[in-house]
Amino acid sequence: MTSYKIALIPGDGIGPAVVEAAWQVAGAVAAKEGFGLEGTSFPWSCQTYLDTGAMMPEDGIETLRGHDAILLGAVGWPATVPDSVSLHGLLLPIRKAFVQYANVRPHRLLPGVEGPLKAEGFDILCIRENTEGEYSGAGGRIHQGTADEVAVETAIFTRAGVERILRFAFDKARERSGRLASVTKSNAQKHTMVFWDETTRKISADYPDVEVKSYHIDAMAARMVMAPETLDVVVASNLFGDILTDLGAAIQGGLGFAASANIDPTRSGPSMFEPVHGSAPDIMGKGIANPLATIWSTAMMLEHLGEGGGAGRIMRAMERTTAQGVGVRPGGHGTEDITAAVLKAIEEE
Repeated sequence: MTSYKIALIPGDGIGPAVVEAAWQVAGAVAAKEGFGLEGTSFPWSCQTYLDTGAMMPEDGIETLRGHDAILLGAVGWPATVPDSVSLHGLLLPIRKAFVQYANVRPHRLLPGVEGPLKAEGFDILCIRENTEGEYSGAGGRIHQGTADEVAVETAIFTRAGVERILRFAFDKARERSGRLASVTKSNAQKHTMVFWDETTRKISADYPDVEVKSYHIDAMAARMVMAPETLDVVVASNLFGDILTDLGAAIQGGLGFAASANIDPTRSGPSMFEPVHGSAPDIMGKGIANPLATIWSTAMMLEHLGEGGGAGRIMRAMERTTAQGVGVRPGGHGTEDITAAVLKAIEEE
């Protein structure tokens, strides 16, 4: 029997609750499909930072390296640890150390879920560059606290980085409808974004079966609201992808459905899967966190591991759950109720 070693990082706030829910679902599917899951939990969080001065131990990356995948809940406790510390102390080091350069986020309405738009039937896959660009961390501040203070944040776009994320997106478009939208702001950013557009045109010659269109970020934001059904695969830089995927979560019914994957397509290290709703400290311990984003992320994890059958079971169970009105709106059902409904759907299939 094939077995997979999964690193579990529950994190902060509602993270432990939604990871526990998703892990129950993963275990049920593994039993049905006949593969094994061995989970090891790592209590790295903002509390770890307060206790030790670091979000994870010095050997944290090497500890994770021996796993097949990472399932993360949520990280952040801004009341005591600045988000810039928690982000740069845990999430970004993992993404960069394991070269998880493709952030993948699906956006579609599950049955029974009502989004804020009249539009239905959209199915968008956003591909976000995940390791460089605007979030490279290059820059600094001088003369802090004075009238002459200067802050510089430099976006770094390498040819290798841009080409690999674009090829990843072209490949995904080829697997789906053969349509790709590439997003920049090349009318205003005449160096990095023009470079991205030029690279897109160059690579498109290798994909004659994929129709590629280029959009400016503001026009794409409007299109996702006004005509999301016209989009399929969307690829963008780190910052633009970050913004568009939060917009995608909004039109699919909210952050409770926002799943994501941080992928190393070369599979030289573990990829990481996480909901992107944040740690939500205000509802921690109330039992009302929606675990569907984490369960969906777990389906993406199984798909990446080659367990497409298990991933399909999870998605069908989620769809039957929301079609019954369970988990479709904030506060409607508790974490345990939603989890139980998904588990029941898996058992009854």
